[in-house]
Amino acid sequence: MELYNLYVYAFIQTPVVDLNLPLGISNIVVLISKSGVSALVEPAISLESLQNNDESLIKAVLSHDRVIYEVFRHTTVLPLRFGTSFASQESLLNHLETHAEEYLEKLCQIKDKNQYILKFIPRTLDETNTPSASAGKEYLLAKKQRYQAQQNFYTAQITEWENIAQTITQIHESKIVQKEGKETRIYLLVSSQNESLLTAQLLAWQEACPRWELQLGEPLPPYDFI
Repeated sequence: MELYNLYVYAFIQTPVVDLNLPLGISNIVVLISKSGVSALVEPAISLESLQNNDESLIKAVLSHDRVIYEVFRHTTVLPLRFGTSFASQESLLNHLETHAEEYLEKLCQIKDKNQYILKFIPRTLDETNTPSASAGKEYLLAKKQRYQAQQNFYTAQITEWENIAQTITQIHESKIVQKEGKETRIYLLVSSQNESLLTAQLLAWQEACPRWELQLGEPLPPYDFI
């Protein structure tokens, strides 16, 4: 039976054994395969109806990420952006056939690799011990000393960031995302075999950056490396 309005979550290499596929937005996800590539698909999903209802749209976005993550726990996935769809099964099969070599190559490149988000949160200078005075020369001197201490702190903070960013990008395949508010991020692509090494590296990086708080996220599908 021909399927229509196919919502596609991701592409995977066609599995040799059956996968336990999760529930999607409304129904169980199915596989549609061609030329060694399989699409994780939920049929009969109308994007237009989702976009006209905020509650349904939020549910769909959460379901999109959940489906990709659940399948990612069992096999390498090539995640797609939210909203990717094909009008018919025929159009999807044609797409898979045309792009099979490209997708298989990408899946090979990211096989057994996880994406991590490493957050750098800037600390502030602790001024609790800064001398103070109510008026006169002592006050002006204390204010000058406090200003200079702040400048020294922020200069050292920038230097720490520049040095550690260079170190990390030399070790790992990575992408730097500058300044989300006061937060800076580095996306890392790391082999699953090197998780313990990454934990040890994180401790060393934190020691090298005392003016920053480093936070490492959980392993994710390689959204930013495809």
